[in-house]
Amino acid sequence: MSAQQDPSYRWGGEDLDLDAYLARIGYEGERAPTLATLRSLVYLHVTTFPFENLEIILGRPINLDVESLQDKMVRQRRGGYCFENSGLFAAVLERLGFGVTGLSARIFMGTDNKLLASTHAMLRVTTTDDDRIWLCDVGFGSGPMAPIELTPSNGEFTLGDWRFRLERGTDELGGEQWSLHHFNRDGWAMRRTFGMTPQYRIDNVVGNHYVSTSTHSPFTTRPVLQRFHPEVHYMLDGLTLLTNYPDGTSETRELERSELPKTLTEIFDIELSEADLTTLVHEP
Repeated sequence: MSAQQDPSYRWGGEDLDLDAYLARIGYEGERAPTLATLRSLVYLHVTTFPFENLEIILGRPINLDVESLQDKMVRQRRGGYCFENSGLFAAVLERLGFGVTGLSARIFMGTDNKLLASTHAMLRVTTTDDDRIWLCDVGFGSGPMAPIELTPSNGEFTLGDWRFRLERGTDELGGEQWSLHHFNRDGWAMRRTFGMTPQYRIDNVVGNHYVSTSTHSPFTTRPVLQRFHPEVHYMLDGLTLLTNYPDGTSETRELERSELPKTLTEIFDIELSEADLTTLVHEP
């Protein structure tokens, strides 16, 4: 049995309610595995689904099967973090006939480039009308809101008003390694590095377990939410609300816990039950 036939290598597209997903993101275009379709889907997915880890903070597990993903993100109109966003998007692309391969990236936050585990899920995508290879990163929380061509000639580029830079180099063993940089309030900052080693659903399950349960993971200690729009990016880290703009300017505000319910609804488009809101507001 080939990798394409073995269900272990696939993304569960057959279990997806495609109509419901497309309605959730507002897509009404052609359902064909073309570059135009891919660009529309990435834009709508990134600008529709908030990045959030609230299930972890509320003491519930993160399930990556397609039924659980679409129940949470499509039917309940919630968001998710990278493993959830990439898993759902991979199922959509597979169902539509795109070529989809999982990738794993190492995240760098701040300006010190501290080494973190390679636990960020992305996708390598091909279309039927174009022979180029595309990076789709729909689960980072701050864009990009379009697929990025994996070509060493990319250098610096803009997607909307947001600035990025893609570079290809080598890792410590001489293998292919890419780095994606964002322009933000700290200037140019490397945000993730990745290679072309394929990742499968089971690999995401392992990474997801660490990220959602380890005391060393930031996602187990405090709420982390992001909302990305073409003109502004919001991030809630604990009780610190950051508002970032494409030109690199930003604003920071410290919230009171009592402000969380209104913030979740008005900024992040997340509606929680009264019981869950009470838990968050009174979380020590």
